[in-house]
Amino acid sequence: MLDLTFDSPKIKTIAGAKHDWELVIGMEVHAQVSSKSKLFSGASTQFGAEPNSNVAFVDAAMPGMLPVINEFCVEQAVRTGLGLKAEINLFSAFDRKNYFYPDLPQGYQISQLYHPIVGEGEVIVDMEPGIARRVRIERIHLEQDAGKSIHDMDPNMSFVDVNRTGVALMEIVSRPDIRGPEEAAAFVVKLRQILRYLGTCDGNMQSGSMRADVNVSVCLPGQYEKFIETGDFGHLGTRCEIKNMNSMRFIQQAIDVEAKRQIAIIEAGGKVDQETRLYDPDKGETRSMRSKEEAHDYRYFPDPDLLPLEIEQAWVDDIAKTLPELPDEKKARFVKGFGLSEYDASVLTADVDSAGFFESVAEGRDGKLAANWVINELFGRLKADEKDITASPLSPAQLGGIIDLIKADTISGKIAKDLFEIVYTEGGDPADVVEARGMKQVTDTGAIEAAVDQIIAENPAQVAKAKENPKLAGWFVGQVMKATGGKANPKAVNQIIAKKLAE
Repeated sequence: MLDLTFDSPKIKTIAGAKHDWELVIGMEVHAQVSSKSKLFSGASTQFGAEPNSNVAFVDAAMPGMLPVINEFCVEQAVRTGLGLKAEINLFSAFDRKNYFYPDLPQGYQISQLYHPIVGEGEVIVDMEPGIARRVRIERIHLEQDAGKSIHDMDPNMSFVDVNRTGVALMEIVSRPDIRGPEEAAAFVVKLRQILRYLGTCDGNMQSGSMRADVNVSVCLPGQYEKFIETGDFGHLGTRCEIKNMNSMRFIQQAIDVEAKRQIAIIEAGGKVDQETRLYDPDKGETRSMRSKEEAHDYRYFPDPDLLPLEIEQAWVDDIAKTLPELPDEKKARFVKGFGLSEYDASVLTADVDSAGFFESVAEGRDGKLAANWVINELFGRLKADEKDITASPLSPAQLGGIIDLIKADTISGKIAKDLFEIVYTEGGDPADVVEARGMKQVTDTGAIEAAVDQIIAENPAQVAKAKENPKLAGWFVGQVMKATGGKANPKAVNQIIAKKLAE
């Protein structure tokens, strides 16, 4: 049984000149569907291809060309909805959203306004162990992406690349449940994590396959609770939308800047206009992009070239059977099955490949010891080398072999770190490396006792101090380990020193 008991984080407040203010944030995340072809054509979705090479006739809006729905993209949207514990709508429909797109040849976007494919769901946003925010998902709809306008290649002309035109997007719309900049960034991180587990979006924000629009407003303390009770948005402030955020750091900065801008306007007696804004990280400010349009401004109407989309519950059920173990479930299993702390389990399940690597190492071994080596040694080294877990020079079998040698008392923890470095950089079977290089720790108590006797005999003053203050016995441990090249069994060394100093 998955334990999802948690407390909500404290509400973020911002001090104004006259009042303390609270933040209210909603997110619209555009996630590119992981699919080899576009939403309504067979053109490739390959990123980085030669400009205007991934274009079918329908993408270029050639006369008479009709869109044909990509069933796999629909399946990916359903899979995403199921992963977010959302309602799947068996009936959905596509609409045309009309306004001038310089990089969308059709002059309109095919989207879903009135009948989205996915209804209400939720995301549990972990802030720290035992603290999380439940963010409700209002809807997920499918739509086609626009192309890309390029303005810096010529002083007099702009260029258009329509490779991205028609690529399937899932727009994931949250309720205004997020209450601070850190929560907003954590929401995007958690959503990206779930999508990657599901395999429905790669979540690469640098390449634009995932980006977020952030709706920000401010209200006085107590007003949000009235909104929750009544559902009346009048209790909340006027929201402004910050477009196309592709960085967790910029999301947090933009929210903070925009909230302070709105507070200053309100406290000066002004009125916040509902509008779309852009964040300029160089100037640390948001600036107006356009007045916020309502649905009627886009002249939505049902797309006449596409029939309503009707799917069967049996098909949805079949998709549900193929869902992987998702992050929250995997984290709970790691805590219970391997005895990990919630923090360590969160680190290990942050990425599906990291979780798989750890599980391979921990299988049949001490879970806590395996977690320690994966998190502290392997992750630390990979970060220093700027490598992903999928590019790790050290395999799960090799790391597991090192742990086996530790548990068998064949090597000490110190030797294990040296062995880790050798296998990481040079490869090889850990047991063979230990044998070939004479790295086995000394477990012969006679040899250890001889080393202890020699050090005690050579340092009578230190012996006297240690007998007065037993904490100083650690000095002798260090000297013995040094004398044995770090190969002496630490447990045996401590026992023998304690016995000798008590005589």
